[in-house]
Amino acid sequence: MKIYWQISYFVFGLLIFSYGISMSIKVQYLGIHPWDVLNIAMFQKFGLTIGTWNIIVGAMLVSGTLILKGKYVQIGTILNGVLVGVLVDFFLFYDLLPPKTGLITDIPILLSAILLMGIGGGLYSAAHLGTGPRDGFMLTISDLTGLSISRVRIICECTVLLIGLFLSGPVFVFTFIYTFIQSPIFQKSFLFFTNRLHTRFPQHSNISM
Repeated sequence: MKIYWQISYFVFGLLIFSYGISMSIKVQYLGIHPWDVLNIAMFQKFGLTIGTWNIIVGAMLVSGTLILKGKYVQIGTILNGVLVGVLVDFFLFYDLLPPKTGLITDIPILLSAILLMGIGGGLYSAAHLGTGPRDGFMLTISDLTGLSISRVRIICECTVLLIGLFLSGPVFVFTFIYTFIQSPIFQKSFLFFTNRLHTRFPQHSNISM
């Protein structure tokens, strides 16, 4: 029975997370997350779709994790890498998003997007079916170097941001405050849904992340 709840967490979490990404891309001129800066820059430079580049970058990171003998690749990692790209393209292609009208309304749209990404990320992570490709890669680097996860995250995201900026990706003020807003939301969401899962299935109290 527990696996059905985990799958529900995972699927709904990915839907919410992907919709949040799509909303942020809609108002990208305000600044978006460094990984999405890279995906958009690659799309603008080489074509394909934003979601396709999300999948390609994710596949490269999963491959890097495996080459480095990281332990963070599970079935959920693969599904995450593919489904987020597919869902982002779906939401963007059919324009199932709030309209971009102007700065006063676009800022709340972006803040809502960050909120959804934090909640969705915490929800699918609470399923414990595997980390996302990016998180798995950064956790592996942390294991190998002994650096803290937060430090590795900062180094990786700054590197990605510089690459995206070099390729003329959309960088603005919100790009630099994403982590300060999204990370606390992610943490609270992850702990809330993990505790809900533990409460419903107390015999599985040894799960950690």
